[in-house]
Amino acid sequence: MRAGATGVTSALATFDGAPTTTNPDAALLAAHVAGDPNAFATLVHRHQDRLWAVALRMMRNPHDAADALQDAYVAAFRRAAGFRGEAQVSTWLHRIVVNACLDRLRQLQRRQREQPLPDDPERTAELAEPAEQSPVEQREVQRDLIEALAELNDDQRNALVVVDVEGYSVQEAADILGVPVGTVKSRCARGRVRLARLLRERGALIGREGET
Repeated sequence: MRAGATGVTSALATFDGAPTTTNPDAALLAAHVAGDPNAFATLVHRHQDRLWAVALRMMRNPHDAADALQDAYVAAFRRAAGFRGEAQVSTWLHRIVVNACLDRLRQLQRRQREQPLPDDPERTAELAEPAEQSPVEQREVQRDLIEALAELNDDQRNALVVVDVEGYSVQEAADILGVPVGTVKSRCARGRVRLARLLRERGALIGREGET
């Protein structure tokens, strides 16, 4: 088990059923910070379906989604004392899951870049054949998108992930993020403009590197 994960795993393991408390999320988080051994598990259980859906949609497979979600739970467990109530707890959790997924995706991209070329001549020939978009090119596009998303501020990134990645309507995104519809629209619009600029800049840099 990864170092640092023991506390959150133990907290989740102590929870053996559906939560019966009607305490607000913020009260549960405060209780966890105060030392309640069951509060964090109750809070996570309350939101686990949506958080799992977020991780699965971003990671695209259950194994990586589970790893990212575990990372997010560990981060939330550790950072609970820093929660200031400036957003809903559900929004805070959503943001942590999104960031954990982006971190995992960047790790996966680094591993893929470090993989050696295949020794099999036939496989090497397949990679050399022209195609609309090779697997390598697809990974590069995904890598650029992940790195560009990571450069957005939290508000813009979360709005884009909820609307453009998870596929929620603007109204649904407003409910999830706890902000007005107009705020979601504004964050998405500004985020898309900045994302497009970042991707163009990365494309230009890649192009110049290829010409040298």
